[in-house]
Amino acid sequence: MHGSTIGWLALGSMLALSACGHGPRDPRGVEHDEVLLQVTASGQAETAPNEARFSAGVSSIGATADAATAANNAIMNKVVSALAGFGVAKADIQTQRLTVARIDWGANRNKFEASNVVAVRMRAIDKAGPAIAAVTQAGANVLSGPDLRVADPEAASRSAYAAAFKAARARADTYAQAAGLKVARVLVIRDGGGAMPLAQGQMAMEDMANMRAQSAPPPVMAGTNTSQASVSVDFALGPK
Repeated sequence: MHGSTIGWLALGSMLALSACGHGPRDPRGVEHDEVLLQVTASGQAETAPNEARFSAGVSSIGATADAATAANNAIMNKVVSALAGFGVAKADIQTQRLTVARIDWGANRNKFEASNVVAVRMRAIDKAGPAIAAVTQAGANVLSGPDLRVADPEAASRSAYAAAFKAARARADTYAQAAGLKVARVLVIRDGGGAMPLAQGQMAMEDMANMRAQSAPPPVMAGTNTSQASVSVDFALGPK
């Protein structure tokens, strides 16, 4: 009985010493012989846009609200027909603004102005210039854009995400080498988000008459869009 008690005491002492030697585990996942390194990096990738978006509309003036609206509707139907001639589906044309208001100043005072503007999505950038020329020739006198975009921005950003992580890993390797250590493993990856700046252009209303007189459509050059992404990564650095 006495020997059994001594045995239990010895075993308890060994467990206590063992616990004191290793200590509690780091909740971040860093071992006792490792160093935590937190790195934030960014990356970017260039992608050619594959769709163009612009706004086209008509502003008409009449002696009455009905007259202004009737004139506006007639021209706007020609604008929509011109877009259909370039293969623009109805689902890619959305009404942005539809207004009728009395004019209280200037030479057209007490007359009415009707306005109808639609947002257009061109799925073929090479047709954007001719389509813009066609809607102005059909009577559109309100135009803005085009905004050149990538139809699937998430897919376009994947290369930027990969570039951001590679930059973080390269920075971690540099720090580790300078400290005489090596990257043991990745502990945490935090997505810092991504953004897709858009190539944009604007065309003023006063340029509409000049465009109608031109035989060649305005040039729309796709260029490239730049996707940017950032990432924060926790690395465990250990001995070589």
